[in-house]
Amino acid sequence: MSSATPPTVELPPSPTPPGAGRTSVAQELLHALRGSFGRLAGVTIGLLAVCVYLAITEPAFLTWANWQNIIRGQAVMAILAVGMTFVVLTGGIDLAVASTTALVAVVFGAVVGDLSWPLAVLATLGAGLVLGLLNGTLIGLARIPFFVVTLGTLAIYQSWALLLSKSGETKSLIGVGSFGSIGDFVNGAVGPFPTVMLLVVGLYVVGSIVLSLTSFGRAVYAVGSNAEAARLTGINVRAILVSVYAIVGILAGVAALVQAGRLSAAAPQADPNLMLNVVAAVLIGGVAFSGGEGSLLGTLVGVIFLGVIQNGLTLSDISTFWQGTISGLILIVAVAIGVLRAHSGVVRLPRRRRSVAP
Repeated sequence: MSSATPPTVELPPSPTPPGAGRTSVAQELLHALRGSFGRLAGVTIGLLAVCVYLAITEPAFLTWANWQNIIRGQAVMAILAVGMTFVVLTGGIDLAVASTTALVAVVFGAVVGDLSWPLAVLATLGAGLVLGLLNGTLIGLARIPFFVVTLGTLAIYQSWALLLSKSGETKSLIGVGSFGSIGDFVNGAVGPFPTVMLLVVGLYVVGSIVLSLTSFGRAVYAVGSNAEAARLTGINVRAILVSVYAIVGILAGVAALVQAGRLSAAAPQADPNLMLNVVAAVLIGGVAFSGGEGSLLGTLVGVIFLGVIQNGLTLSDISTFWQGTISGLILIVAVAIGVLRAHSGVVRLPRRRRSVAP
């Protein structure tokens, strides 16, 4: 006896809510911020603790004039830290960032007397771009390890800066050509806010949008997480590596303009603590030293943290020679926390998924 096969009844598809499957800009930014808060918890608590201590012990700490000093003093480091974040997210580090800034500053000092200020700015940014592309080409195309390349160009760019300055001495830019316009901008203010603060905030906002909402930003994270897997998915890993070092170069040009504007001079000597502080700010802010994890929000918190520490030493009449020791210790602790977090993520047992009854 044969049994009849019951007819197949097709149910109409469930209605799709409007906007389902779409991710808005606000949702992506919220997702990026949520991912940052977990990594920022430690440094944020530390920053708040230091601020509370200084507010109690040093009455001048909370004054706006003091915070303007912090903002202006950390502007160069904050600008370079934007570019360094892109590099570290790919799993690299630019050790030549301070030498690049010094060399570009000397280039600016050489051209500002003969060019209008817009052309001088373009020449300075172009010089930074060329130096960054040189690093990126050697790393991304020639496949030379970033440590070897940037350690080598650290010495090369510093040497070129001294050669270009001829005497090796700092060149005063007071009254030179179109420097006055740039100096007025760097040292000026819009209402109560220093212009360099607005410049830094703008760079961080643009950089955060690029990292969070563009295919280039997603590619940067992918390369840092697993370069080979990124290549297999169609990402041009070499182009990404060249690009992030080019970004550092351009921002070194911006930092050189700010540095020259604040000093009213072009100094060929690289600040020996600048590179350490830039890297420390990025890693303290939660960017993984192995790449693929972190955000510019964290980097900004790291910059503020180091700026507050330096300001606290000054207000407390403690020798600034201790700054390197403190920055180095904080850097070691930050990287150690990142390593522990990575290991805990490896050994953590995956959660069992709930089975859904049909």
